Amino acid sequence: MKSRPGSTPMLSLEKVNFRKLSLTSREHQPEDSICIDEVLKEAIIATKKELAKISKNGVVEHPINPKHGEGRVEEDVWVSDVGSVDGEIIDEEDGVGGEAGEVAKLGDNVGGAVAAADKTEFTECWRTSWQTPYITRLALSAGIGGLLFGYDTGVISGALLYIREDFEEVDKKTWLQETIVSMAVFGAIFGAACGGWINDKFGRRISIMVADVFFLVGAMVMAIAPSPWVIILGRIQVGLGVGMASMTAPLYISEASPHRIRGALVSTNGFLITGGQFLSYLINLAFTHAPGNWRWMLGVAALPAIVQFVLMLQLPESPRWLYVHGKETEARAILEKIYPANEVEEEMEALRSSVEEEEENSLKGGLVDKLKNAWGNIVVRRGLYAGITAQVAQQFVGINTVMYYSPTIIQFAGFASNKTAMALSLITSGLNMVGSVISMCFVDRYGRRRLMILSMIGIITCLLVLSVIFYEAANMSPPVSSAETAVFGGNTSCPAYIAAPNADSWSCTQCLGKDTACAFCGSSINKNEAGACLVLDDAVRSTCRESKRTWYSQGCPSRIGHLAVLFLAMYIIVYSPGMGTAPWIVNSEIYPLKYRGLCGGIAAVSNWTSNLIVSETFLTLTEHLGSSGTFLLFAGFSAVGLVAIFMLVPETKGMQFEEVERMLKKGFSPFEKYRDQPSKDKEVVSA
Repeated sequence: MKSRPGSTPMLSLEKVNFRKLSLTSREHQPEDSICIDEVLKEAIIATKKELAKISKNGVVEHPINPKHGEGRVEEDVWVSDVGSVDGEIIDEEDGVGGEAGEVAKLGDNVGGAVAAADKTEFTECWRTSWQTPYITRLALSAGIGGLLFGYDTGVISGALLYIREDFEEVDKKTWLQETIVSMAVFGAIFGAACGGWINDKFGRRISIMVADVFFLVGAMVMAIAPSPWVIILGRIQVGLGVGMASMTAPLYISEASPHRIRGALVSTNGFLITGGQFLSYLINLAFTHAPGNWRWMLGVAALPAIVQFVLMLQLPESPRWLYVHGKETEARAILEKIYPANEVEEEMEALRSSVEEEEENSLKGGLVDKLKNAWGNIVVRRGLYAGITAQVAQQFVGINTVMYYSPTIIQFAGFASNKTAMALSLITSGLNMVGSVISMCFVDRYGRRRLMILSMIGIITCLLVLSVIFYEAANMSPPVSSAETAVFGGNTSCPAYIAAPNADSWSCTQCLGKDTACAFCGSSINKNEAGACLVLDDAVRSTCRESKRTWYSQGCPSRIGHLAVLFLAMYIIVYSPGMGTAPWIVNSEIYPLKYRGLCGGIAAVSNWTSNLIVSETFLTLTEHLGSSGTFLLFAGFSAVGLVAIFMLVPETKGMQFEEVERMLKKGFSPFEKYRDQPSKDKEVVSA
């Protein structure tokens, strides 16, 4: 039967269960009343389902605005008797939408993220979380893993300053400092790799609790460490927990949260990571003058681990994981706590369809067979290209050189005091946390891909400026005075300086060179004044400070050091909203359910492997290339990352998991906007 142009297709409402509605309504209303709003809601939902079926064969014209026919038909639901504006039901007389109209809004999809909305997902997140505290409890409890992740990666930056003072061998050996920092990353690689298997085998909840055990044991080992090597052992233990938490917490939050606010809640995990880093800097500053300061800094991480372990004992498993493992009743019970009653059945149906399709195509076998099967699946392979690209790029912009070595970098800029360096590091850490909040506001309005690209452009700019600043600072460093050096006695003078044929032309930059093992003792008032080049030794350092001078062992005094701090802050501002959180969100959305744990683990391993390379080589790079050359190198890496993200990472904003699979199967092109709809040839379908 054909309909005239501009008219509304006549759709049957046979599927509306009026008997059920009337019985339900009369439980809460007088017997002689009829719940019209509920009937209308059910009718509109049935209409949407009918239109969705029609959309498989063609596109239905919108009765008021034909342009609406260009989109997915299920996004535009209308009732001709009352009219429609922008996909919402409006009242015929005054044009104001009633309660029934609320269910017909654009983007009311089921089983995944929503399409474009008229307000940010962040706003929706606050509203939904306020109305359903259970969702907040799930997200924040799992997010403590992110807090621990952030704390244990950030705390070492300040603790390292005092570990160097307690262990002279650490102070003199750059590779030992790098090892203490990077062994947590080494452990994280194995934690992420094992985490993928544990996630699929035992569930997301158990994985988080295992991570807590590693956090607890590692923190206690570091707190009582009698030598640098025991600290390294504790760092490996903590790293195992960090690796598991890095991929499990966002996965759990993603699968146990409503699709409408999924991106915002996963961003909450990112916010807690940066919050943990900020907390670590506060703890570092608080214990600056405490006996055994670095032991307290590292040991505090045990407390959040205990809290999360207890909370997770009371929380359920991810509904998606439960359904895959045949626990449909338990999965439904959790969905009933997360979604409104009228959405639960549709969520279950979407989940059922996805799981059944994957089971039909699945191959049995062990880990090796799964890896082969995953790589042989074009959807998974393309998802891994995107996920790994985003994760590797996140690390090679050099973010963790800032987070792990922030006080040291600030000392490179000429701020010699440990306390001053840590206080200024609070700025970068605080801005990182603020950037995560910004990401929560905009990640589902502007998209993951766009934020990453804009973030990378800002990162490259800041790294280039930092390279110039450190280059100029090195050229303006104060000279070394032979007279000042002689004041402290011959046995305190730097051997490399004494033996140098051009000692008269030495500046602080040469004194702190990679092969000298020396430090610069300069004026505490005038940063341009000549100083002494002395041997790097605890006793000599004390003598320098007793003479009311400043001891510089990491960087030279500089008149433009404040500019380095400023652009480090700018770097964090442009990093956090995009590259800080978007790669993790992309990886929580881009893989098919069957491979989500496995691929999430692979992507996390790529992240931590890149992290290990960067953190294990940063101080060595600064010795050989200087601070200026090192930041220039990272700018080059970032430029390559920008091109890779543009070419390989698609936009997943507002897409159901099933839609993402269809997009990857079709193939992603950066020059073509993905449209999950039939052919371009439109056809008006009649009822």
